[in-house]
Amino acid sequence: MAEKKKRLKITLKKSLIGYHQKQKLTVRTLGLRKMHQTVEHNDTPQIRGMINKVIHLVEVEEIG
Repeated sequence: MAEKKKRLKITLKKSLIGYHQKQKLTVRTLGLRKMHQTVEHNDTPQIRGMINKVIHLVEVEEIG
């Protein structure tokens, strides 16, 4: 049987104004451009690492 992959729902909750360029680039790499925008990604170690760098800016919810 195929294992169903977990998905993560990531929402940008704080403005990027005043934060370092690396954090801005990390948020942009996650696919977030505007406040309160939500994207979905597979739960991988790479995505988790990016989230950990900007956890103070985003809200994460596990789905599936």
